[in-house]
Amino acid sequence: MTSHARTSSKRRAAAPERPGLAAAVGGWSARHRKTAVFGWLLFVVLATVLGGMAGSLHTTSKDNGLGQSGRADQLIAAAGLHSPATETVLIQSSSFTATDPHFRTAVDDTVAAVRATGAASAVKSPYSNGTVAPDGHSALVVVTMAGDPATAADRVAPVLAAVSGVQARHADLTVQEFGDASADKWFQDAFSHDFSRAEWTAVPLALGILLIAFGALVAAVLPVLLALTAFIAAGGLVALSSHLLHTSDDASSVMLLVGLAVGVDYCLFYLRREREERARGHSAEAALQIAAATSGRAVMVSGLTVVVAMAGMFLTGIADFQAMGMATILVVITAVLGSVTVLPALLSMLGDRVMKGRVPFLGRRMLRSASAGATSGPGAEAGSAFWRAVLGRVLRRPLVSAGLATAFLLALAAPLLTMHTANLTFAQQLPRGNPLVTTQQKIATAFPGNPNQATVVVRSDRLDSPAMATALADFKSRAVATGLLHDPITVTRYPAQHIETVDVPMAGSGNDRTSGDALAALRGTLVPDTFGKVAGTEADVTGQTAGSEDFNTQMTGSLLPVFAFVMGFAFLLMLLSFRSVTVALTALALNLLSVAASYGALTLVFQHGVGASLLGTSGVGAIETWVPLFLFVILFGLSMDYHVFVVSRIKEAHDRGLPTRAAVAHGITTTAGVVTSAATIMVAVFAVFGTLDMQSMKQMGIGLAVAVLIDATVIRAVLLPSVMSLLGERNWWLPRWLGWLPQLGHGETPAEPAEPRREVPAPAPAPAFTAREGF
Repeated sequence: MTSHARTSSKRRAAAPERPGLAAAVGGWSARHRKTAVFGWLLFVVLATVLGGMAGSLHTTSKDNGLGQSGRADQLIAAAGLHSPATETVLIQSSSFTATDPHFRTAVDDTVAAVRATGAASAVKSPYSNGTVAPDGHSALVVVTMAGDPATAADRVAPVLAAVSGVQARHADLTVQEFGDASADKWFQDAFSHDFSRAEWTAVPLALGILLIAFGALVAAVLPVLLALTAFIAAGGLVALSSHLLHTSDDASSVMLLVGLAVGVDYCLFYLRREREERARGHSAEAALQIAAATSGRAVMVSGLTVVVAMAGMFLTGIADFQAMGMATILVVITAVLGSVTVLPALLSMLGDRVMKGRVPFLGRRMLRSASAGATSGPGAEAGSAFWRAVLGRVLRRPLVSAGLATAFLLALAAPLLTMHTANLTFAQQLPRGNPLVTTQQKIATAFPGNPNQATVVVRSDRLDSPAMATALADFKSRAVATGLLHDPITVTRYPAQHIETVDVPMAGSGNDRTSGDALAALRGTLVPDTFGKVAGTEADVTGQTAGSEDFNTQMTGSLLPVFAFVMGFAFLLMLLSFRSVTVALTALALNLLSVAASYGALTLVFQHGVGASLLGTSGVGAIETWVPLFLFVILFGLSMDYHVFVVSRIKEAHDRGLPTRAAVAHGITTTAGVVTSAATIMVAVFAVFGTLDMQSMKQMGIGLAVAVLIDATVIRAVLLPSVMSLLGERNWWLPRWLGWLPQLGHGETPAEPAEPRREVPAPAPAPAFTAREGF
């Protein structure tokens, strides 16, 4: 360290900054550790019990209704009309036709077996319903489920069992079922199974990685326990808040994914800094104070950034997005609260016993690492050989390094230009070879346009008028003439409510271009030119394709406000945190690059199918509509974890008088271990979701995993240090007219640490780093 740096350091030590909020909270918790620990446990228990007593209210299709399809759905709901849940049983043979006695016997057996379950209000034979395919080799038994259609999935199991029994008795024919209730049941079962699998896989993974990082059982278990208790408490808070803002199943998955990742990471940052300061020779109390003032502050800033980013979800106006935003905000706030209160209290109780249960080799390695980080001065970094080697090359040629890293990220982001978003169909959501998908595809082949249908909801006081009859007849003839819409067109009339619904089979898969063209024909010309010509008539189109189109329109319209909100507040938080316009702008630019690269990888794998087989899936031609915006807001928040943590260390070194390039080297190398461990945990947790059955969960998990991996490697190890090195002292530029911004300290590390503890062997001296020579 230069004499100037030592003088600056002593001056700062002589006039310490006033402790910030994180330091004050951590100090209070350490002094009142029993109160903090038992207060946390009481909070978790109360939140869980009260949430369980209140129960959760989930979003419905009415909550998520958007655009024209939303108006149609709300019109039906307001009239008290509910379309019953329907199931179709396909009976098919390549040898027999529907006129063959053996085929008739299978049909009659199916009708009788389903009726015997008592779960159906109506069972229609294809011979009376006209649902026999033109080639005569396929027929549909149409089953109308009894009771509330919203809960039909809970009552469909006997019908599925009955159909399976008929299939067993008629092995030479195909007898398979598909419909609303059976599809919902599969999704419910898959969600429950996937959620359980993710929970039981992610937790041991995180524990194993922490065990490697710390080399001690107690230190590894502590972050996992705090993350789990934060997740449990947040679950209760979400249940309570659902009475104000309904929650959803997707919100629960997201809460587990984000809660475990950030909860463990926040504790890891805090605990690792405390261990490092103890290895420097500080007392247990001083080490805890430093950890609270530095890592505790970084946790609060990054947590606040995640919360602000997730708040952008409320600007979408989409109920499911708002549910995910609320759940994530609550779990992140809870994780931050635990990290800055109960964690310092537990560390104060445990002291050095936090390193109990050492794994022989790993324990010694961790101690050497901590001691190395403690004893090396800012000018003599003692990070891992790998990171020192990488940084040495990056900082020798920062312009070349920045150019290559940027080119790589832009190349990875290139497929983003071809991204197509859509609400994935049932067949796209499920794994390849799923029996329900196979049945649906067979039905669609034998009966074109079924089960993909559009529904025209017509409301008029003149349903019985000649004008309406003419409009309906004209609509039917013109619809079939397009070649995009098919017979049979089914009309259901509700005279008391002055409503009729017209179900029209559509060409296409439901979210491809053909289906889009069919919907455009319906909304653009067919409905306006027929029903729209009858005075006093409302006519809106709903259905799967219509809902997907309206959802996409809403998402597209909300992109700019959400992006502006998230980036604006992220910039403001970085500006307040580091009092530097340059640091704030750099953070935004690097995060945008990371998100764009993640989008490109997502498009390449899940839309175009490149490498999809390695994940047990295939390219489905589209990205789930909600995934890109969700990834943006959550990645923008999570990326700040590393950015705040790393740049805070760089600023600490710079504030002690070190030149910017040397401060960058110090900040990167001293945080390399903890950032690597934290990123490994996040990538592992997110990748678990990439192994689940539902396509949307796969896309979300892999998108997050890729982005964090890029963020912790290319961004933090190459692009950030090279850009900051090129900018030099301009990194800390703040216009004079912003000088009124508050001074939020970046740490209270004493300038002259005590002598290193004897139990930690001192490492070999690291080669000195200078701004001119590098490593």
